[in-house]
Amino acid sequence: MKTRVLAGLAIAAAATVALSGCVQSANASNASDADGTTDLTVFISGDTNVRDLWDKSLIPAFEKANPKIHVSTSIDLHGEHDAQTQANLATAVKAGKSVAYDLVDAGFVTTAGKAGLMATVSDSTIPNLKDVPDATKQQGGDSAIPYRASSVLLAYDAKKVTDPPKTLDDLLAWIKANPGEFAYNSPSSGGSGGSFVATVLAKYLTPAEQETMQTKYDKSLESKWDEGFAALKDLGPSTYQKGVYPNGNDQVVQLLGSGQIAMAPVWSDQFITSQKTGIIPKTVKAVQIDDPSFTGSASFLGIPKTEPAAKKAAAEKLADFVLSAKGQQLVASAVSGYPVIPLDSLPKSVAEQFADANPSQLRLGFQSDFSADMNAAWDAKVPQ
Repeated sequence: MKTRVLAGLAIAAAATVALSGCVQSANASNASDADGTTDLTVFISGDTNVRDLWDKSLIPAFEKANPKIHVSTSIDLHGEHDAQTQANLATAVKAGKSVAYDLVDAGFVTTAGKAGLMATVSDSTIPNLKDVPDATKQQGGDSAIPYRASSVLLAYDAKKVTDPPKTLDDLLAWIKANPGEFAYNSPSSGGSGGSFVATVLAKYLTPAEQETMQTKYDKSLESKWDEGFAALKDLGPSTYQKGVYPNGNDQVVQLLGSGQIAMAPVWSDQFITSQKTGIIPKTVKAVQIDDPSFTGSASFLGIPKTEPAAKKAAAEKLADFVLSAKGQQLVASAVSGYPVIPLDSLPKSVAEQFADANPSQLRLGFQSDFSADMNAAWDAKVPQ
């Protein structure tokens, strides 16, 4: 399995097409090689742990079961060029052309699907999709394939904290009562910090406003964030080193593991993995707060709308494998992702690990355009 890392795409649009959305003829003859094998590329917009999940776990197991299908990966680290990738995909679909990848693992899958850029999916061609809860599928729409889930949790050092906060108000009060013991990363550098910021903002929104911001984009609603940003700015002097915001989810976990802080928001999958590897000691626990809770959602796969028929069938077979009991076990083992199929179909050890997880009941974060605006607004308004 060969992984390609995308080079810088912030150049002319024509060059970005060549790099991240290489358009091929819709009648391309390379759907199958001369020996009857089919070559697939999984495009990943994310971190190296997701690439490793595919390269080291999912692809080897899939290829063993399907020797006539060869799979490689292409990655845009941290999704830095999502806008260009989506623009290139839109151009290809409009022209009726295929692109240089066959399955997409990216945060923009749902947005692209709802824009008509991804093929619709169903359990007639992806049979294991029938086992995914309807509520989880509805989060992504009819062109997105849920394959794992995660949520942000409140991690705390049980040696220092005997009664962890249970609500957001409790957490904000704890931070002020324990200056320097709480940290969150800047929201543009990682989703755990982004979830904390979005949760504080949501505290001051009506349920209707929250729902709109989760599903649509109306920039005029961003004036409703003012009170939340004021609260975050006021909180700054009580956070780590009087307002030092780590760069990324990893730095927060490292601070927690080294005992430099006592509490932080962390991704559920990263927390479980970090305890397995010893980065976080077993004395650090994690809980979910309420009113409102931190955010979480499923991660989705998508198949480009103009995918040639033969390769589309192979991509559907790969997606179906990922949703099988074997595939979901690999996801749980490799990245500690919540399974999206019933736990009783998985080994007991996996079922016990995720007994409290329910991806159909996760509170969604803001729609992607709102999230980008939120990150920029935080940069401008919160740090001292």
